[in-house]
Amino acid sequence: MINKKYRQVVYTFVMSFLMSGIMSLVVSLFNMGFVNNILSLWLQAWSFSFLIAFPTVFFVSPIVTKIVNKLIRDN
Repeated sequence: MINKKYRQVVYTFVMSFLMSGIMSLVVSLFNMGFVNNILSLWLQAWSFSFLIAFPTVFFVSPIVTKIVNKLIRDN
């Protein structure tokens, strides 16, 4: 297993991996439909989108956490 000190990096990797995969699939299908080579087109789009998503989630996540913490009321 992975040491818990890497939790944020692992979380960022998994979140950006799944979100970029889902979003690139949806956008690929929306733009091109079910064409013959949709799988290879999607995988190409996914690889590029993941390269953008991982550092974006890594740097934006702490900002989002602070915003959410200000919006959520403690009871």
